[in-house]
Amino acid sequence: MVRVFGVIGAGQMGAGIAQVAAQTGFQVVLLDASAQLATKGRDGIAKQLAKAVEKGKLTQDVADAAMVRIQIADGYAALGECDLVVEAATENPEIKNKIFEAADAAMKPGAILASNTSSISITKLAARTKRPTQVIGMHFMNPVPVMKLVEIIRALQTSDEVYATTKALAEQMGKTVITSKDSPGFIVNRMLIPFLNEACFALAESLGTPDDIDQGAKLGLNHPLGPLALADLIGLDTCLAIAEVLHKELGDDKYRPAPLLRNYVAAGWLGRKTGRGFYQYESK
Repeated sequence: MVRVFGVIGAGQMGAGIAQVAAQTGFQVVLLDASAQLATKGRDGIAKQLAKAVEKGKLTQDVADAAMVRIQIADGYAALGECDLVVEAATENPEIKNKIFEAADAAMKPGAILASNTSSISITKLAARTKRPTQVIGMHFMNPVPVMKLVEIIRALQTSDEVYATTKALAEQMGKTVITSKDSPGFIVNRMLIPFLNEACFALAESLGTPDDIDQGAKLGLNHPLGPLALADLIGLDTCLAIAEVLHKELGDDKYRPAPLLRNYVAAGWLGRKTGRGFYQYESK
């Protein structure tokens, strides 16, 4: 049974996961590279809950109770009390490998170590630990408090018990679960990233303006958000990282990242989080 829920990474995704876990009633341990970053993530959760209260979606008592459940960790040792830990760091295999090794060493026997990775092999991450049967992919969608889907990915080593526990946990958090085998991009990003990447090629070839392309998807394909606006929301650096994993691991040129996407990332135009991507936003 999961009572204490750990989250490694207090950025957009990690903070969202921590918020939902706390609202579900779990005690949450939130860890980042520094206590300052973890505190910043917790402050962001407080703002999101305050907005929900203001809109009448939550009561103040519920929001206050959720915040009380979130504990800032000052190091990996704090993960020792966790029954399950979700890693939600940047989409970089080297960084995730180091986090998995450190978390594995700090966590108690029997605890589940999950990754929120969008594309990186869960089997390879599991192999970096001494608990490979207790490693699983738990891919939340962005923004976590709003999106209903969780994609669960079984490593080759993942036990049936760990899969069942993780699935039940996601459902307890109010999510709908789909299950993917451990293949690059899994189900969602295997479909999504080529779509976003093709929109970048279309823009580079001047098929239309960003608004033309996005309106085409919204009104012609019945998507709630156009591909370029969605890429800005996800983060263009994250989109590029996933595209590179797909291209490298699957070896098919149809997954090659668009040069325009590479250039935007090189320019630091990463989307909403930097104030500029395919669209301009308020300065961050």
